[in-house]
Amino acid sequence: MTEKSFSNENIQTKGVKTLLGDPKKAIIKLAIPMVIAMSVQTIYNFSDAFWVSLLGKNPLAAVGFVLPFFMMAIAISTGIGVGSSSAVSRKIGAEDKEGADNVADHSIMLVMLFGVIFTLFLFFGAESILQIMGVGSSFDLAITYGRIIFAGSIIIFFVNMATALLRGEGDVKKAMYAIIAGSVLNIVLDPIFIFVFGLGIAGAAYATVFSMGISALLLAYWLFFRKNTYVTFNLKHFKFKRNILSDIFKVGLPASVQQLTMSIMMIIMNFIIVNVALAGDSGVAIYSTGWRIVSIAILPLLGLATAVTSVTGAAYGAKAYKKLNESFTYSLKFGLIIESLLAVLIFLIAPFITLLFTTGEGSEAIASGLEIFIKISVLFYPGAAFGIASSAMFQGTGKGNYALVATIFRTVFLIPSMAIFFCCFFSIGLDGVWWGLVVANLIGSFVSFTWAKIYINKLFKSNGITV
Repeated sequence: MTEKSFSNENIQTKGVKTLLGDPKKAIIKLAIPMVIAMSVQTIYNFSDAFWVSLLGKNPLAAVGFVLPFFMMAIAISTGIGVGSSSAVSRKIGAEDKEGADNVADHSIMLVMLFGVIFTLFLFFGAESILQIMGVGSSFDLAITYGRIIFAGSIIIFFVNMATALLRGEGDVKKAMYAIIAGSVLNIVLDPIFIFVFGLGIAGAAYATVFSMGISALLLAYWLFFRKNTYVTFNLKHFKFKRNILSDIFKVGLPASVQQLTMSIMMIIMNFIIVNVALAGDSGVAIYSTGWRIVSIAILPLLGLATAVTSVTGAAYGAKAYKKLNESFTYSLKFGLIIESLLAVLIFLIAPFITLLFTTGEGSEAIASGLEIFIKISVLFYPGAAFGIASSAMFQGTGKGNYALVATIFRTVFLIPSMAIFFCCFFSIGLDGVWWGLVVANLIGSFVSFTWAKIYINKLFKSNGITV
Protein backbone atom coordinates (compact mmCIF):
# COMPACT_ATOMS: atom_id res chain seq x y z
CA MET A 1 0.00 0.00 0.00
CA THR A 2 1.31 3.43 -0.89
CA GLU A 3 1.53 5.90 1.96
CA LYS A 4 -0.30 9.18 1.69
CA SER A 5 2.05 11.92 0.51
CA PHE A 6 2.11 15.32 2.12
CA SER A 7 0.57 18.14 0.16
CA ASN A 8 2.08 21.60 0.13
CA GLU A 9 -1.35 23.19 -0.17
CA ASN A 10 -2.64 25.39 2.64
CA ILE A 11 0.75 25.49 4.37
CA GLN A 12 0.86 28.98 5.84
CA THR A 13 3.90 29.09 8.13
CA LYS A 14 7.52 27.97 8.19
CA GLY A 15 6.74 25.84 11.21
CA VAL A 16 4.13 23.82 9.34
CA LYS A 17 6.48 23.38 6.37
CA THR A 18 9.12 22.03 8.75
CA LEU A 19 6.60 19.75 10.43
CA LEU A 20 5.59 18.16 7.14
CA GLY A 21 9.09 17.99 5.65
CA ASP A 22 11.98 15.56 6.05
CA PRO A 23 11.51 13.74 9.41
CA LYS A 24 15.15 13.87 10.49
CA LYS A 25 15.45 17.57 9.72
CA ALA A 26 12.10 18.20 11.40
CA ILE A 27 13.20 16.43 14.58
CA ILE A 28 16.38 18.53 14.79
CA LYS A 29 14.74 21.84 13.83
CA LEU A 30 11.90 21.38 16.30
CA ALA A 31 13.99 19.87 19.10
CA ILE A 32 16.95 22.26 19.24
CA PRO A 33 14.99 25.43 20.16
CA MET A 34 13.16 23.52 22.90
CA VAL A 35 16.42 22.04 24.22
CA ILE A 36 17.86 25.56 24.34
CA ALA A 37 14.77 26.87 26.12
CA MET A 38 14.77 24.00 28.60
CA SER A 39 18.51 24.44 29.18
CA VAL A 40 17.96 28.05 30.16
CA GLN A 41 15.04 26.90 32.30
CA THR A 42 17.32 24.41 34.03
CA ILE A 43 19.92 27.10 34.64
CA TYR A 44 17.09 28.96 36.37
CA ASN A 45 16.27 25.83 38.41
CA PHE A 46 19.91 25.60 39.42
CA SER A 47 20.03 29.29 40.23
CA ASP A 48 16.85 29.05 42.28
CA ALA A 49 18.13 26.01 44.19
CA PHE A 50 21.50 27.71 44.75
CA TRP A 51 20.04 30.90 46.22
CA VAL A 52 17.59 28.95 48.38
CA SER A 53 20.44 26.70 49.57
CA LEU A 54 22.20 29.80 50.95
CA LEU A 55 19.25 30.18 53.31
CA GLY A 56 19.99 26.76 54.85
CA LYS A 57 18.78 23.17 54.98
CA ASN A 58 15.22 23.88 56.14
CA PRO A 59 14.36 26.19 53.22
CA LEU A 60 15.69 23.53 50.84
CA ALA A 61 13.50 20.93 52.51
CA ALA A 62 10.50 23.30 52.37
CA VAL A 63 10.91 23.64 48.61
CA GLY A 64 11.22 19.84 48.43
CA PHE A 65 7.87 19.34 50.14
CA VAL A 66 6.11 21.88 47.90
CA LEU A 67 7.81 20.73 44.69
CA PRO A 68 5.49 17.73 44.04
CA PHE A 69 2.43 19.99 44.15
CA PHE A 70 4.09 22.58 41.93
CA MET A 71 4.78 19.70 39.56
CA MET A 72 1.09 18.77 39.70
CA ALA A 73 0.15 22.14 38.23
CA ILE A 74 2.76 21.62 35.54
CA ALA A 75 1.57 18.04 35.04
CA ILE A 76 -2.09 18.86 34.42
CA SER A 77 -1.41 21.85 32.19
CA THR A 78 1.37 20.07 30.28
CA GLY A 79 -0.81 17.00 29.89
CA ILE A 80 -3.71 18.93 28.36
CA GLY A 81 -1.12 20.78 26.28
CA VAL A 82 0.30 17.52 24.94
CA GLY A 83 -3.22 16.45 23.96
CA SER A 84 -3.81 19.75 22.20
CA SER A 85 -0.41 19.72 20.51
CA SER A 86 -0.97 16.18 19.28
CA ALA A 87 -4.48 17.02 18.02
CA VAL A 88 -3.26 20.15 16.20
CA SER A 89 -0.41 18.21 14.58
CA ARG A 90 -2.76 15.46 13.42
CA LYS A 91 -5.16 18.07 11.98
CA ILE A 92 -2.27 19.68 10.12
CA GLY A 93 -1.20 16.29 8.75
CA ALA A 94 -4.78 15.73 7.58
CA GLU A 95 -4.83 19.29 6.10
CA ASP A 96 -7.72 20.37 8.33
CA LYS A 97 -7.09 24.04 9.20
CA GLU A 98 -10.56 24.60 10.65
CA GLY A 99 -10.14 21.56 12.87
CA ALA A 100 -6.78 22.86 14.14
CA ASP A 101 -8.38 26.21 15.02
CA ASN A 102 -11.20 24.49 16.90
CA VAL A 103 -8.69 22.47 18.91
CA ALA A 104 -6.85 25.69 19.83
CA ASP A 105 -10.08 27.38 21.01
CA HIS A 106 -11.04 24.42 23.17
CA SER A 107 -7.52 24.11 24.58
CA ILE A 108 -7.38 27.67 25.86
CA MET A 109 -10.81 27.44 27.48
CA LEU A 110 -10.01 24.10 29.09
CA VAL A 111 -6.71 25.20 30.56
CA MET A 112 -8.21 28.35 32.08
CA LEU A 113 -11.05 26.34 33.65
CA PHE A 114 -8.71 23.75 35.15
CA GLY A 115 -6.25 26.47 36.17
CA VAL A 116 -8.81 28.33 38.30
CA ILE A 117 -9.99 25.12 40.00
CA PHE A 118 -6.46 23.92 40.74
CA THR A 119 -5.29 27.31 42.01
CA LEU A 120 -8.16 27.64 44.49
CA PHE A 121 -7.84 24.05 45.71
CA LEU A 122 -4.12 24.20 46.48
CA PHE A 123 -4.05 27.75 47.82
CA PHE A 124 -6.73 27.14 50.45
CA GLY A 125 -5.74 23.53 51.15
CA ALA A 126 -1.98 24.04 51.48
CA GLU A 127 -1.80 23.82 55.28
CA SER A 128 -3.87 20.64 55.54
CA ILE A 129 -1.95 18.96 52.73
CA LEU A 130 1.45 19.67 54.28
CA GLN A 131 0.24 18.50 57.69
CA ILE A 132 -0.84 15.18 56.20
CA MET A 133 2.60 14.81 54.61
CA GLY A 134 4.21 15.06 58.05
CA VAL A 135 6.38 18.08 57.34
CA GLY A 136 8.68 18.74 60.28
CA SER A 137 10.78 21.77 61.17
CA SER A 138 10.35 23.31 57.73
CA PHE A 139 6.52 23.49 57.96
CA ASP A 140 6.14 27.29 58.27
CA LEU A 141 8.61 27.87 55.45
CA ALA A 142 6.78 25.36 53.24
CA ILE A 143 3.45 27.13 53.88
CA THR A 144 4.96 30.52 53.01
CA TYR A 145 6.58 29.27 49.82
CA GLY A 146 3.68 27.04 48.80
CA ARG A 147 0.85 29.55 49.02
CA ILE A 148 2.64 32.04 46.79
CA ILE A 149 3.48 29.37 44.21
CA PHE A 150 -0.04 27.95 44.33
CA ALA A 151 -1.56 31.39 43.82
CA GLY A 152 0.31 31.60 40.51
CA SER A 153 -0.80 28.19 39.28
CA ILE A 154 -3.22 29.62 36.72
CA ILE A 155 -0.30 31.38 35.04
CA ILE A 156 1.56 28.07 34.82
CA PHE A 157 -1.48 26.54 33.14
CA PHE A 158 -1.69 29.23 30.48
CA VAL A 159 2.04 29.28 29.70
CA ASN A 160 2.24 25.51 29.26
CA MET A 161 -0.84 25.41 27.04
CA ALA A 162 0.25 28.32 24.86
CA THR A 163 3.71 26.86 24.27
CA ALA A 164 2.14 23.46 23.52
CA LEU A 165 -0.07 24.96 20.80
CA LEU A 166 2.94 26.65 19.23
CA ARG A 167 4.88 23.37 19.28
CA GLY A 168 1.92 21.58 17.73
CA GLU A 169 2.06 23.83 14.66
CA GLY A 170 5.86 23.63 14.48
CA ASP A 171 6.46 27.20 15.67
CA VAL A 172 8.93 26.26 18.40
CA LYS A 173 10.93 29.48 18.24
CA LYS A 174 8.15 31.54 19.78
CA ALA A 175 7.80 28.93 22.52
CA MET A 176 11.55 29.11 23.06
CA TYR A 177 11.58 32.91 23.32
CA ALA A 178 8.78 32.92 25.91
CA ILE A 179 10.42 30.26 28.08
CA ILE A 180 13.83 31.93 27.89
CA ALA A 181 12.39 35.36 28.73
CA GLY A 182 10.73 34.06 31.89
CA SER A 183 13.70 31.96 32.96
CA VAL A 184 16.30 34.71 32.49
CA LEU A 185 14.10 37.18 34.37
CA ASN A 186 13.72 34.66 37.18
CA ILE A 187 17.48 34.19 37.40
CA VAL A 188 17.91 37.96 37.77
CA LEU A 189 15.07 38.44 40.26
CA ASP A 190 15.86 35.53 42.61
CA PRO A 191 18.80 37.11 44.49
CA ILE A 192 17.10 40.53 44.43
CA PHE A 193 13.86 39.29 45.96
CA ILE A 194 15.51 36.83 48.37
CA PHE A 195 18.38 38.93 49.71
CA VAL A 196 18.16 42.55 48.54
CA PHE A 197 14.47 42.84 49.48
CA GLY A 198 15.02 40.47 52.41
CA LEU A 199 12.02 38.28 51.55
CA GLY A 200 13.85 34.98 52.05
CA ILE A 201 12.10 31.89 50.68
CA ALA A 202 9.01 33.98 49.87
CA GLY A 203 11.21 36.01 47.52
CA ALA A 204 12.04 32.89 45.51
CA ALA A 205 8.33 32.17 45.10
CA TYR A 206 7.48 35.75 44.12
CA ALA A 207 10.29 35.79 41.55
CA THR A 208 8.96 32.59 39.99
CA VAL A 209 5.35 33.79 39.73
CA PHE A 210 6.29 37.24 38.42
CA SER A 211 8.62 35.82 35.76
CA MET A 212 6.02 33.34 34.54
CA GLY A 213 3.58 36.22 34.30
CA ILE A 214 5.88 37.99 31.86
CA SER A 215 6.11 34.83 29.73
CA ALA A 216 2.31 34.60 29.77
CA LEU A 217 1.94 38.19 28.54
CA LEU A 218 4.39 37.56 25.70
CA LEU A 219 2.54 34.41 24.61
CA ALA A 220 -0.85 36.14 24.83
CA TYR A 221 0.44 38.94 22.58
CA TRP A 222 1.53 36.47 19.88
CA LEU A 223 -1.60 34.32 20.01
CA PHE A 224 -4.37 36.88 20.48
CA PHE A 225 -3.09 40.27 19.33
CA ARG A 226 -0.34 39.92 16.75
CA LYS A 227 -2.05 36.79 15.32
CA ASN A 228 0.85 35.59 13.16
CA THR A 229 0.48 31.94 14.12
CA TYR A 230 -0.96 29.10 12.03
CA VAL A 231 -3.90 28.51 14.38
CA THR A 232 -6.33 31.39 14.87
CA PHE A 233 -8.80 31.94 17.69
CA ASN A 234 -12.50 32.76 17.70
CA LEU A 235 -13.54 32.73 21.36
CA LYS A 236 -16.35 35.27 21.13
CA HIS A 237 -19.06 32.70 20.46
CA PHE A 238 -17.26 29.69 21.87
CA LYS A 239 -19.15 26.49 22.70
CA PHE A 240 -17.65 23.19 23.81
CA LYS A 241 -17.98 20.40 21.23
CA ARG A 242 -17.83 16.78 22.32
CA ASN A 243 -15.82 15.48 19.35
CA ILE A 244 -13.08 18.08 19.82
CA LEU A 245 -12.93 17.49 23.57
CA SER A 246 -12.60 13.79 22.85
CA ASP A 247 -9.74 14.43 20.43
CA ILE A 248 -7.86 16.46 23.04
CA PHE A 249 -8.64 14.28 26.03
CA LYS A 250 -7.77 10.94 24.44
CA VAL A 251 -4.16 12.09 24.65
CA GLY A 252 -4.39 14.99 27.11
CA LEU A 253 -6.10 13.15 29.95
CA PRO A 254 -3.68 10.21 29.95
CA ALA A 255 -0.78 12.67 29.57
CA SER A 256 -2.02 14.70 32.56
CA VAL A 257 -2.37 11.57 34.68
CA GLN A 258 1.00 10.44 33.36
CA GLN A 259 2.58 13.70 34.49
CA LEU A 260 0.69 13.55 37.78
CA THR A 261 2.16 10.15 38.53
CA MET A 262 5.55 11.87 38.61
CA SER A 263 4.28 14.13 41.37
CA ILE A 264 2.66 11.18 43.12
CA MET A 265 5.94 9.33 42.84
CA MET A 266 7.78 12.23 44.49
CA ILE A 267 5.26 12.30 47.34
CA ILE A 268 5.61 8.54 47.81
CA MET A 269 9.39 8.80 47.63
CA ASN A 270 9.36 11.58 50.24
CA PHE A 271 7.28 9.29 52.45
CA ILE A 272 9.71 6.38 51.92
CA ILE A 273 12.70 8.61 52.62
CA VAL A 274 11.19 9.87 55.89
CA ASN A 275 9.45 6.75 57.18
CA VAL A 276 11.30 3.78 55.66
CA ALA A 277 14.85 5.03 55.14
CA LEU A 278 14.44 7.20 58.29
CA ALA A 279 16.39 10.02 56.63
CA GLY A 280 14.05 12.86 57.71
CA ASP A 281 14.08 16.34 56.21
CA SER A 282 17.74 15.91 55.24
CA GLY A 283 16.86 13.00 52.98
CA VAL A 284 14.07 15.00 51.35
CA ALA A 285 16.50 17.89 50.81
CA ILE A 286 18.93 15.50 49.09
CA TYR A 287 16.21 14.04 46.91
CA SER A 288 14.62 17.34 45.85
CA THR A 289 17.98 18.97 45.16
CA GLY A 290 19.31 15.87 43.41
CA TRP A 291 16.21 15.66 41.23
CA ARG A 292 16.87 19.17 39.97
CA ILE A 293 20.29 17.93 38.90
CA VAL A 294 18.74 14.91 37.20
CA SER A 295 16.67 17.36 35.14
CA ILE A 296 19.88 18.48 33.41
CA ALA A 297 20.39 15.06 31.90
CA ILE A 298 16.88 14.62 30.57
CA LEU A 299 16.65 18.09 29.01
CA PRO A 300 17.70 16.91 25.53
CA LEU A 301 15.21 14.06 25.81
CA LEU A 302 12.38 16.42 26.72
CA GLY A 303 13.26 18.65 23.80
CA LEU A 304 13.34 15.64 21.49
CA ALA A 305 10.04 14.43 22.93
CA THR A 306 8.23 17.64 21.98
CA ALA A 307 9.54 17.23 18.44
CA VAL A 308 8.62 13.53 18.29
CA THR A 309 5.05 14.25 19.40
CA SER A 310 4.55 16.90 16.73
CA VAL A 311 6.30 15.08 13.86
CA THR A 312 4.78 11.65 14.53
CA GLY A 313 1.39 13.31 15.02
CA ALA A 314 1.54 14.93 11.59
CA ALA A 315 2.84 11.70 10.03
CA TYR A 316 0.06 9.69 11.66
CA GLY A 317 -2.58 12.16 10.47
CA ALA A 318 -1.26 11.77 6.92
CA LYS A 319 -0.92 7.95 7.32
CA ALA A 320 2.81 8.25 6.55
CA TYR A 321 3.87 5.41 8.86
CA LYS A 322 7.37 4.96 7.48
CA LYS A 323 8.03 8.59 8.24
CA LEU A 324 6.60 8.04 11.70
CA ASN A 325 9.00 5.18 12.35
CA GLU A 326 11.95 7.05 10.88
CA SER A 327 11.45 10.07 13.15
CA PHE A 328 10.99 7.82 16.21
CA THR A 329 14.12 5.76 15.52
CA TYR A 330 16.25 8.81 14.73
CA SER A 331 15.25 10.63 17.92
CA LEU A 332 15.97 7.50 19.95
CA LYS A 333 19.52 7.09 18.59
CA PHE A 334 20.24 10.78 18.97
CA GLY A 335 18.96 10.83 22.55
CA LEU A 336 20.91 7.71 23.52
CA ILE A 337 24.23 9.21 22.41
CA ILE A 338 23.62 12.51 24.19
CA GLU A 339 22.46 10.85 27.43
CA SER A 340 25.51 8.58 27.55
CA LEU A 341 27.85 11.54 27.22
CA LEU A 342 25.95 13.54 29.85
CA ALA A 343 26.00 10.61 32.28
CA VAL A 344 29.79 10.43 32.12
CA LEU A 345 30.18 14.21 32.43
CA ILE A 346 27.86 14.61 35.41
CA PHE A 347 29.46 11.66 37.20
CA LEU A 348 32.90 13.27 36.85
CA ILE A 349 31.84 16.71 38.07
CA ALA A 350 29.54 15.41 40.85
CA PRO A 351 31.80 16.80 43.65
CA PHE A 352 31.72 20.27 42.10
CA ILE A 353 27.95 20.19 41.62
CA THR A 354 27.53 19.08 45.24
CA LEU A 355 29.64 21.98 46.45
CA LEU A 356 27.37 24.46 44.66
CA PHE A 357 24.32 23.32 46.63
CA THR A 358 25.81 22.81 50.07
CA THR A 359 27.18 26.22 50.97
CA GLY A 360 24.27 27.41 53.13
CA GLU A 361 23.85 27.06 56.88
CA GLY A 362 23.50 23.39 57.81
CA SER A 363 23.66 22.30 54.16
CA GLU A 364 27.04 20.63 54.65
CA ALA A 365 25.13 17.85 56.42
CA ILE A 366 23.70 16.69 53.10
CA ALA A 367 26.88 17.07 51.02
CA SER A 368 28.08 13.47 51.01
CA GLY A 369 24.55 12.14 50.51
CA LEU A 370 23.93 14.48 47.58
CA GLU A 371 27.14 13.42 45.83
CA ILE A 372 26.18 9.77 46.22
CA PHE A 373 22.71 10.46 44.76
CA ILE A 374 24.23 12.18 41.72
CA LYS A 375 26.71 9.36 41.03
CA ILE A 376 24.08 6.62 41.35
CA SER A 377 21.32 8.38 39.39
CA VAL A 378 23.45 8.92 36.25
CA LEU A 379 23.22 5.19 35.55
CA PHE A 380 19.65 5.44 34.24
CA TYR A 381 20.17 8.47 31.97
CA PRO A 382 20.94 6.52 28.73
CA GLY A 383 18.03 4.15 29.33
CA ALA A 384 15.64 7.08 29.77
CA ALA A 385 15.98 7.81 26.04
CA PHE A 386 14.01 4.65 25.25
CA GLY A 387 11.14 5.43 27.61
CA ILE A 388 10.70 9.13 26.83
CA ALA A 389 10.88 8.71 23.04
CA SER A 390 8.37 5.85 23.18
CA SER A 391 5.95 7.87 25.31
CA ALA A 392 6.20 10.87 22.96
CA MET A 393 5.48 8.67 19.93
CA PHE A 394 2.39 7.20 21.61
CA GLN A 395 1.13 10.70 22.41
CA GLY A 396 1.75 11.94 18.89
CA THR A 397 -0.28 9.10 17.38
CA GLY A 398 -3.20 9.61 19.74
CA LYS A 399 -2.41 6.59 21.94
CA GLY A 400 -2.00 8.52 25.16
CA ASN A 401 -3.41 5.62 27.16
CA TYR A 402 -0.45 3.45 26.10
CA ALA A 403 2.01 6.03 27.41
CA LEU A 404 -0.04 6.34 30.61
CA VAL A 405 -0.04 2.62 31.38
CA ALA A 406 3.73 2.39 30.83
CA THR A 407 4.34 5.43 33.06
CA ILE A 408 2.09 4.23 35.89
CA PHE A 409 3.84 0.87 35.81
CA ARG A 410 7.19 2.61 36.21
CA THR A 411 6.43 5.48 38.61
CA VAL A 412 3.68 4.16 40.88
CA PHE A 413 4.61 0.48 41.09
CA LEU A 414 8.22 -0.12 40.03
CA ILE A 415 10.01 2.86 41.58
CA PRO A 416 8.47 2.75 45.10
CA SER A 417 8.68 -1.05 45.30
CA MET A 418 12.28 -1.14 44.07
CA ALA A 419 13.21 1.72 46.42
CA ILE A 420 11.81 -0.14 49.44
CA PHE A 421 13.31 -3.43 48.27
CA PHE A 422 16.85 -2.11 47.88
CA CYS A 423 16.59 0.00 51.03
CA CYS A 424 15.38 -2.81 53.29
CA PHE A 425 16.48 -6.09 51.68
CA PHE A 426 20.09 -4.97 51.26
CA SER A 427 19.99 -2.86 54.45
CA ILE A 428 21.72 0.10 52.79
CA GLY A 429 19.18 2.73 53.84
CA LEU A 430 18.91 5.89 51.76
CA ASP A 431 21.44 4.73 49.18
CA GLY A 432 19.18 1.73 48.53
CA VAL A 433 16.35 4.11 47.66
CA TRP A 434 18.54 5.64 44.94
CA TRP A 435 19.53 2.22 43.57
CA GLY A 436 15.87 1.24 43.42
CA LEU A 437 15.16 4.43 41.47
CA VAL A 438 17.78 3.50 38.88
CA VAL A 439 16.75 -0.13 38.43
CA ALA A 440 13.05 0.75 38.17
CA ASN A 441 13.67 3.42 35.53
CA LEU A 442 15.77 1.07 33.40
CA ILE A 443 13.15 -1.70 33.53
CA GLY A 444 10.32 0.74 32.80
CA SER A 445 12.12 2.24 29.79
CA PHE A 446 12.78 -1.20 28.29
CA VAL A 447 9.09 -2.14 28.64
CA SER A 448 7.96 1.14 26.98
CA PHE A 449 10.35 0.72 24.05
CA THR A 450 9.31 -2.89 23.43
CA TRP A 451 5.66 -1.85 23.39
CA ALA A 452 6.40 1.04 20.99
CA LYS A 453 8.10 -1.24 18.46
CA ILE A 454 5.21 -3.72 18.60
CA TYR A 455 2.74 -0.87 17.99
CA ILE A 456 4.65 0.51 14.98
CA ASN A 457 4.98 -2.97 13.47
CA LYS A 458 1.21 -3.40 13.77
CA LEU A 459 0.68 -0.09 11.94
CA PHE A 460 2.91 -1.34 9.13
CA LYS A 461 1.16 -4.71 8.83
CA SER A 462 -2.35 -3.25 8.95
CA ASN A 463 -1.48 -1.03 5.98
CA GLY A 464 0.43 -3.61 3.97
CA ILE A 465 3.81 -1.94 4.55
CA THR A 466 6.89 -4.17 4.58
CA VAL A 467 8.73 -3.94 7.91
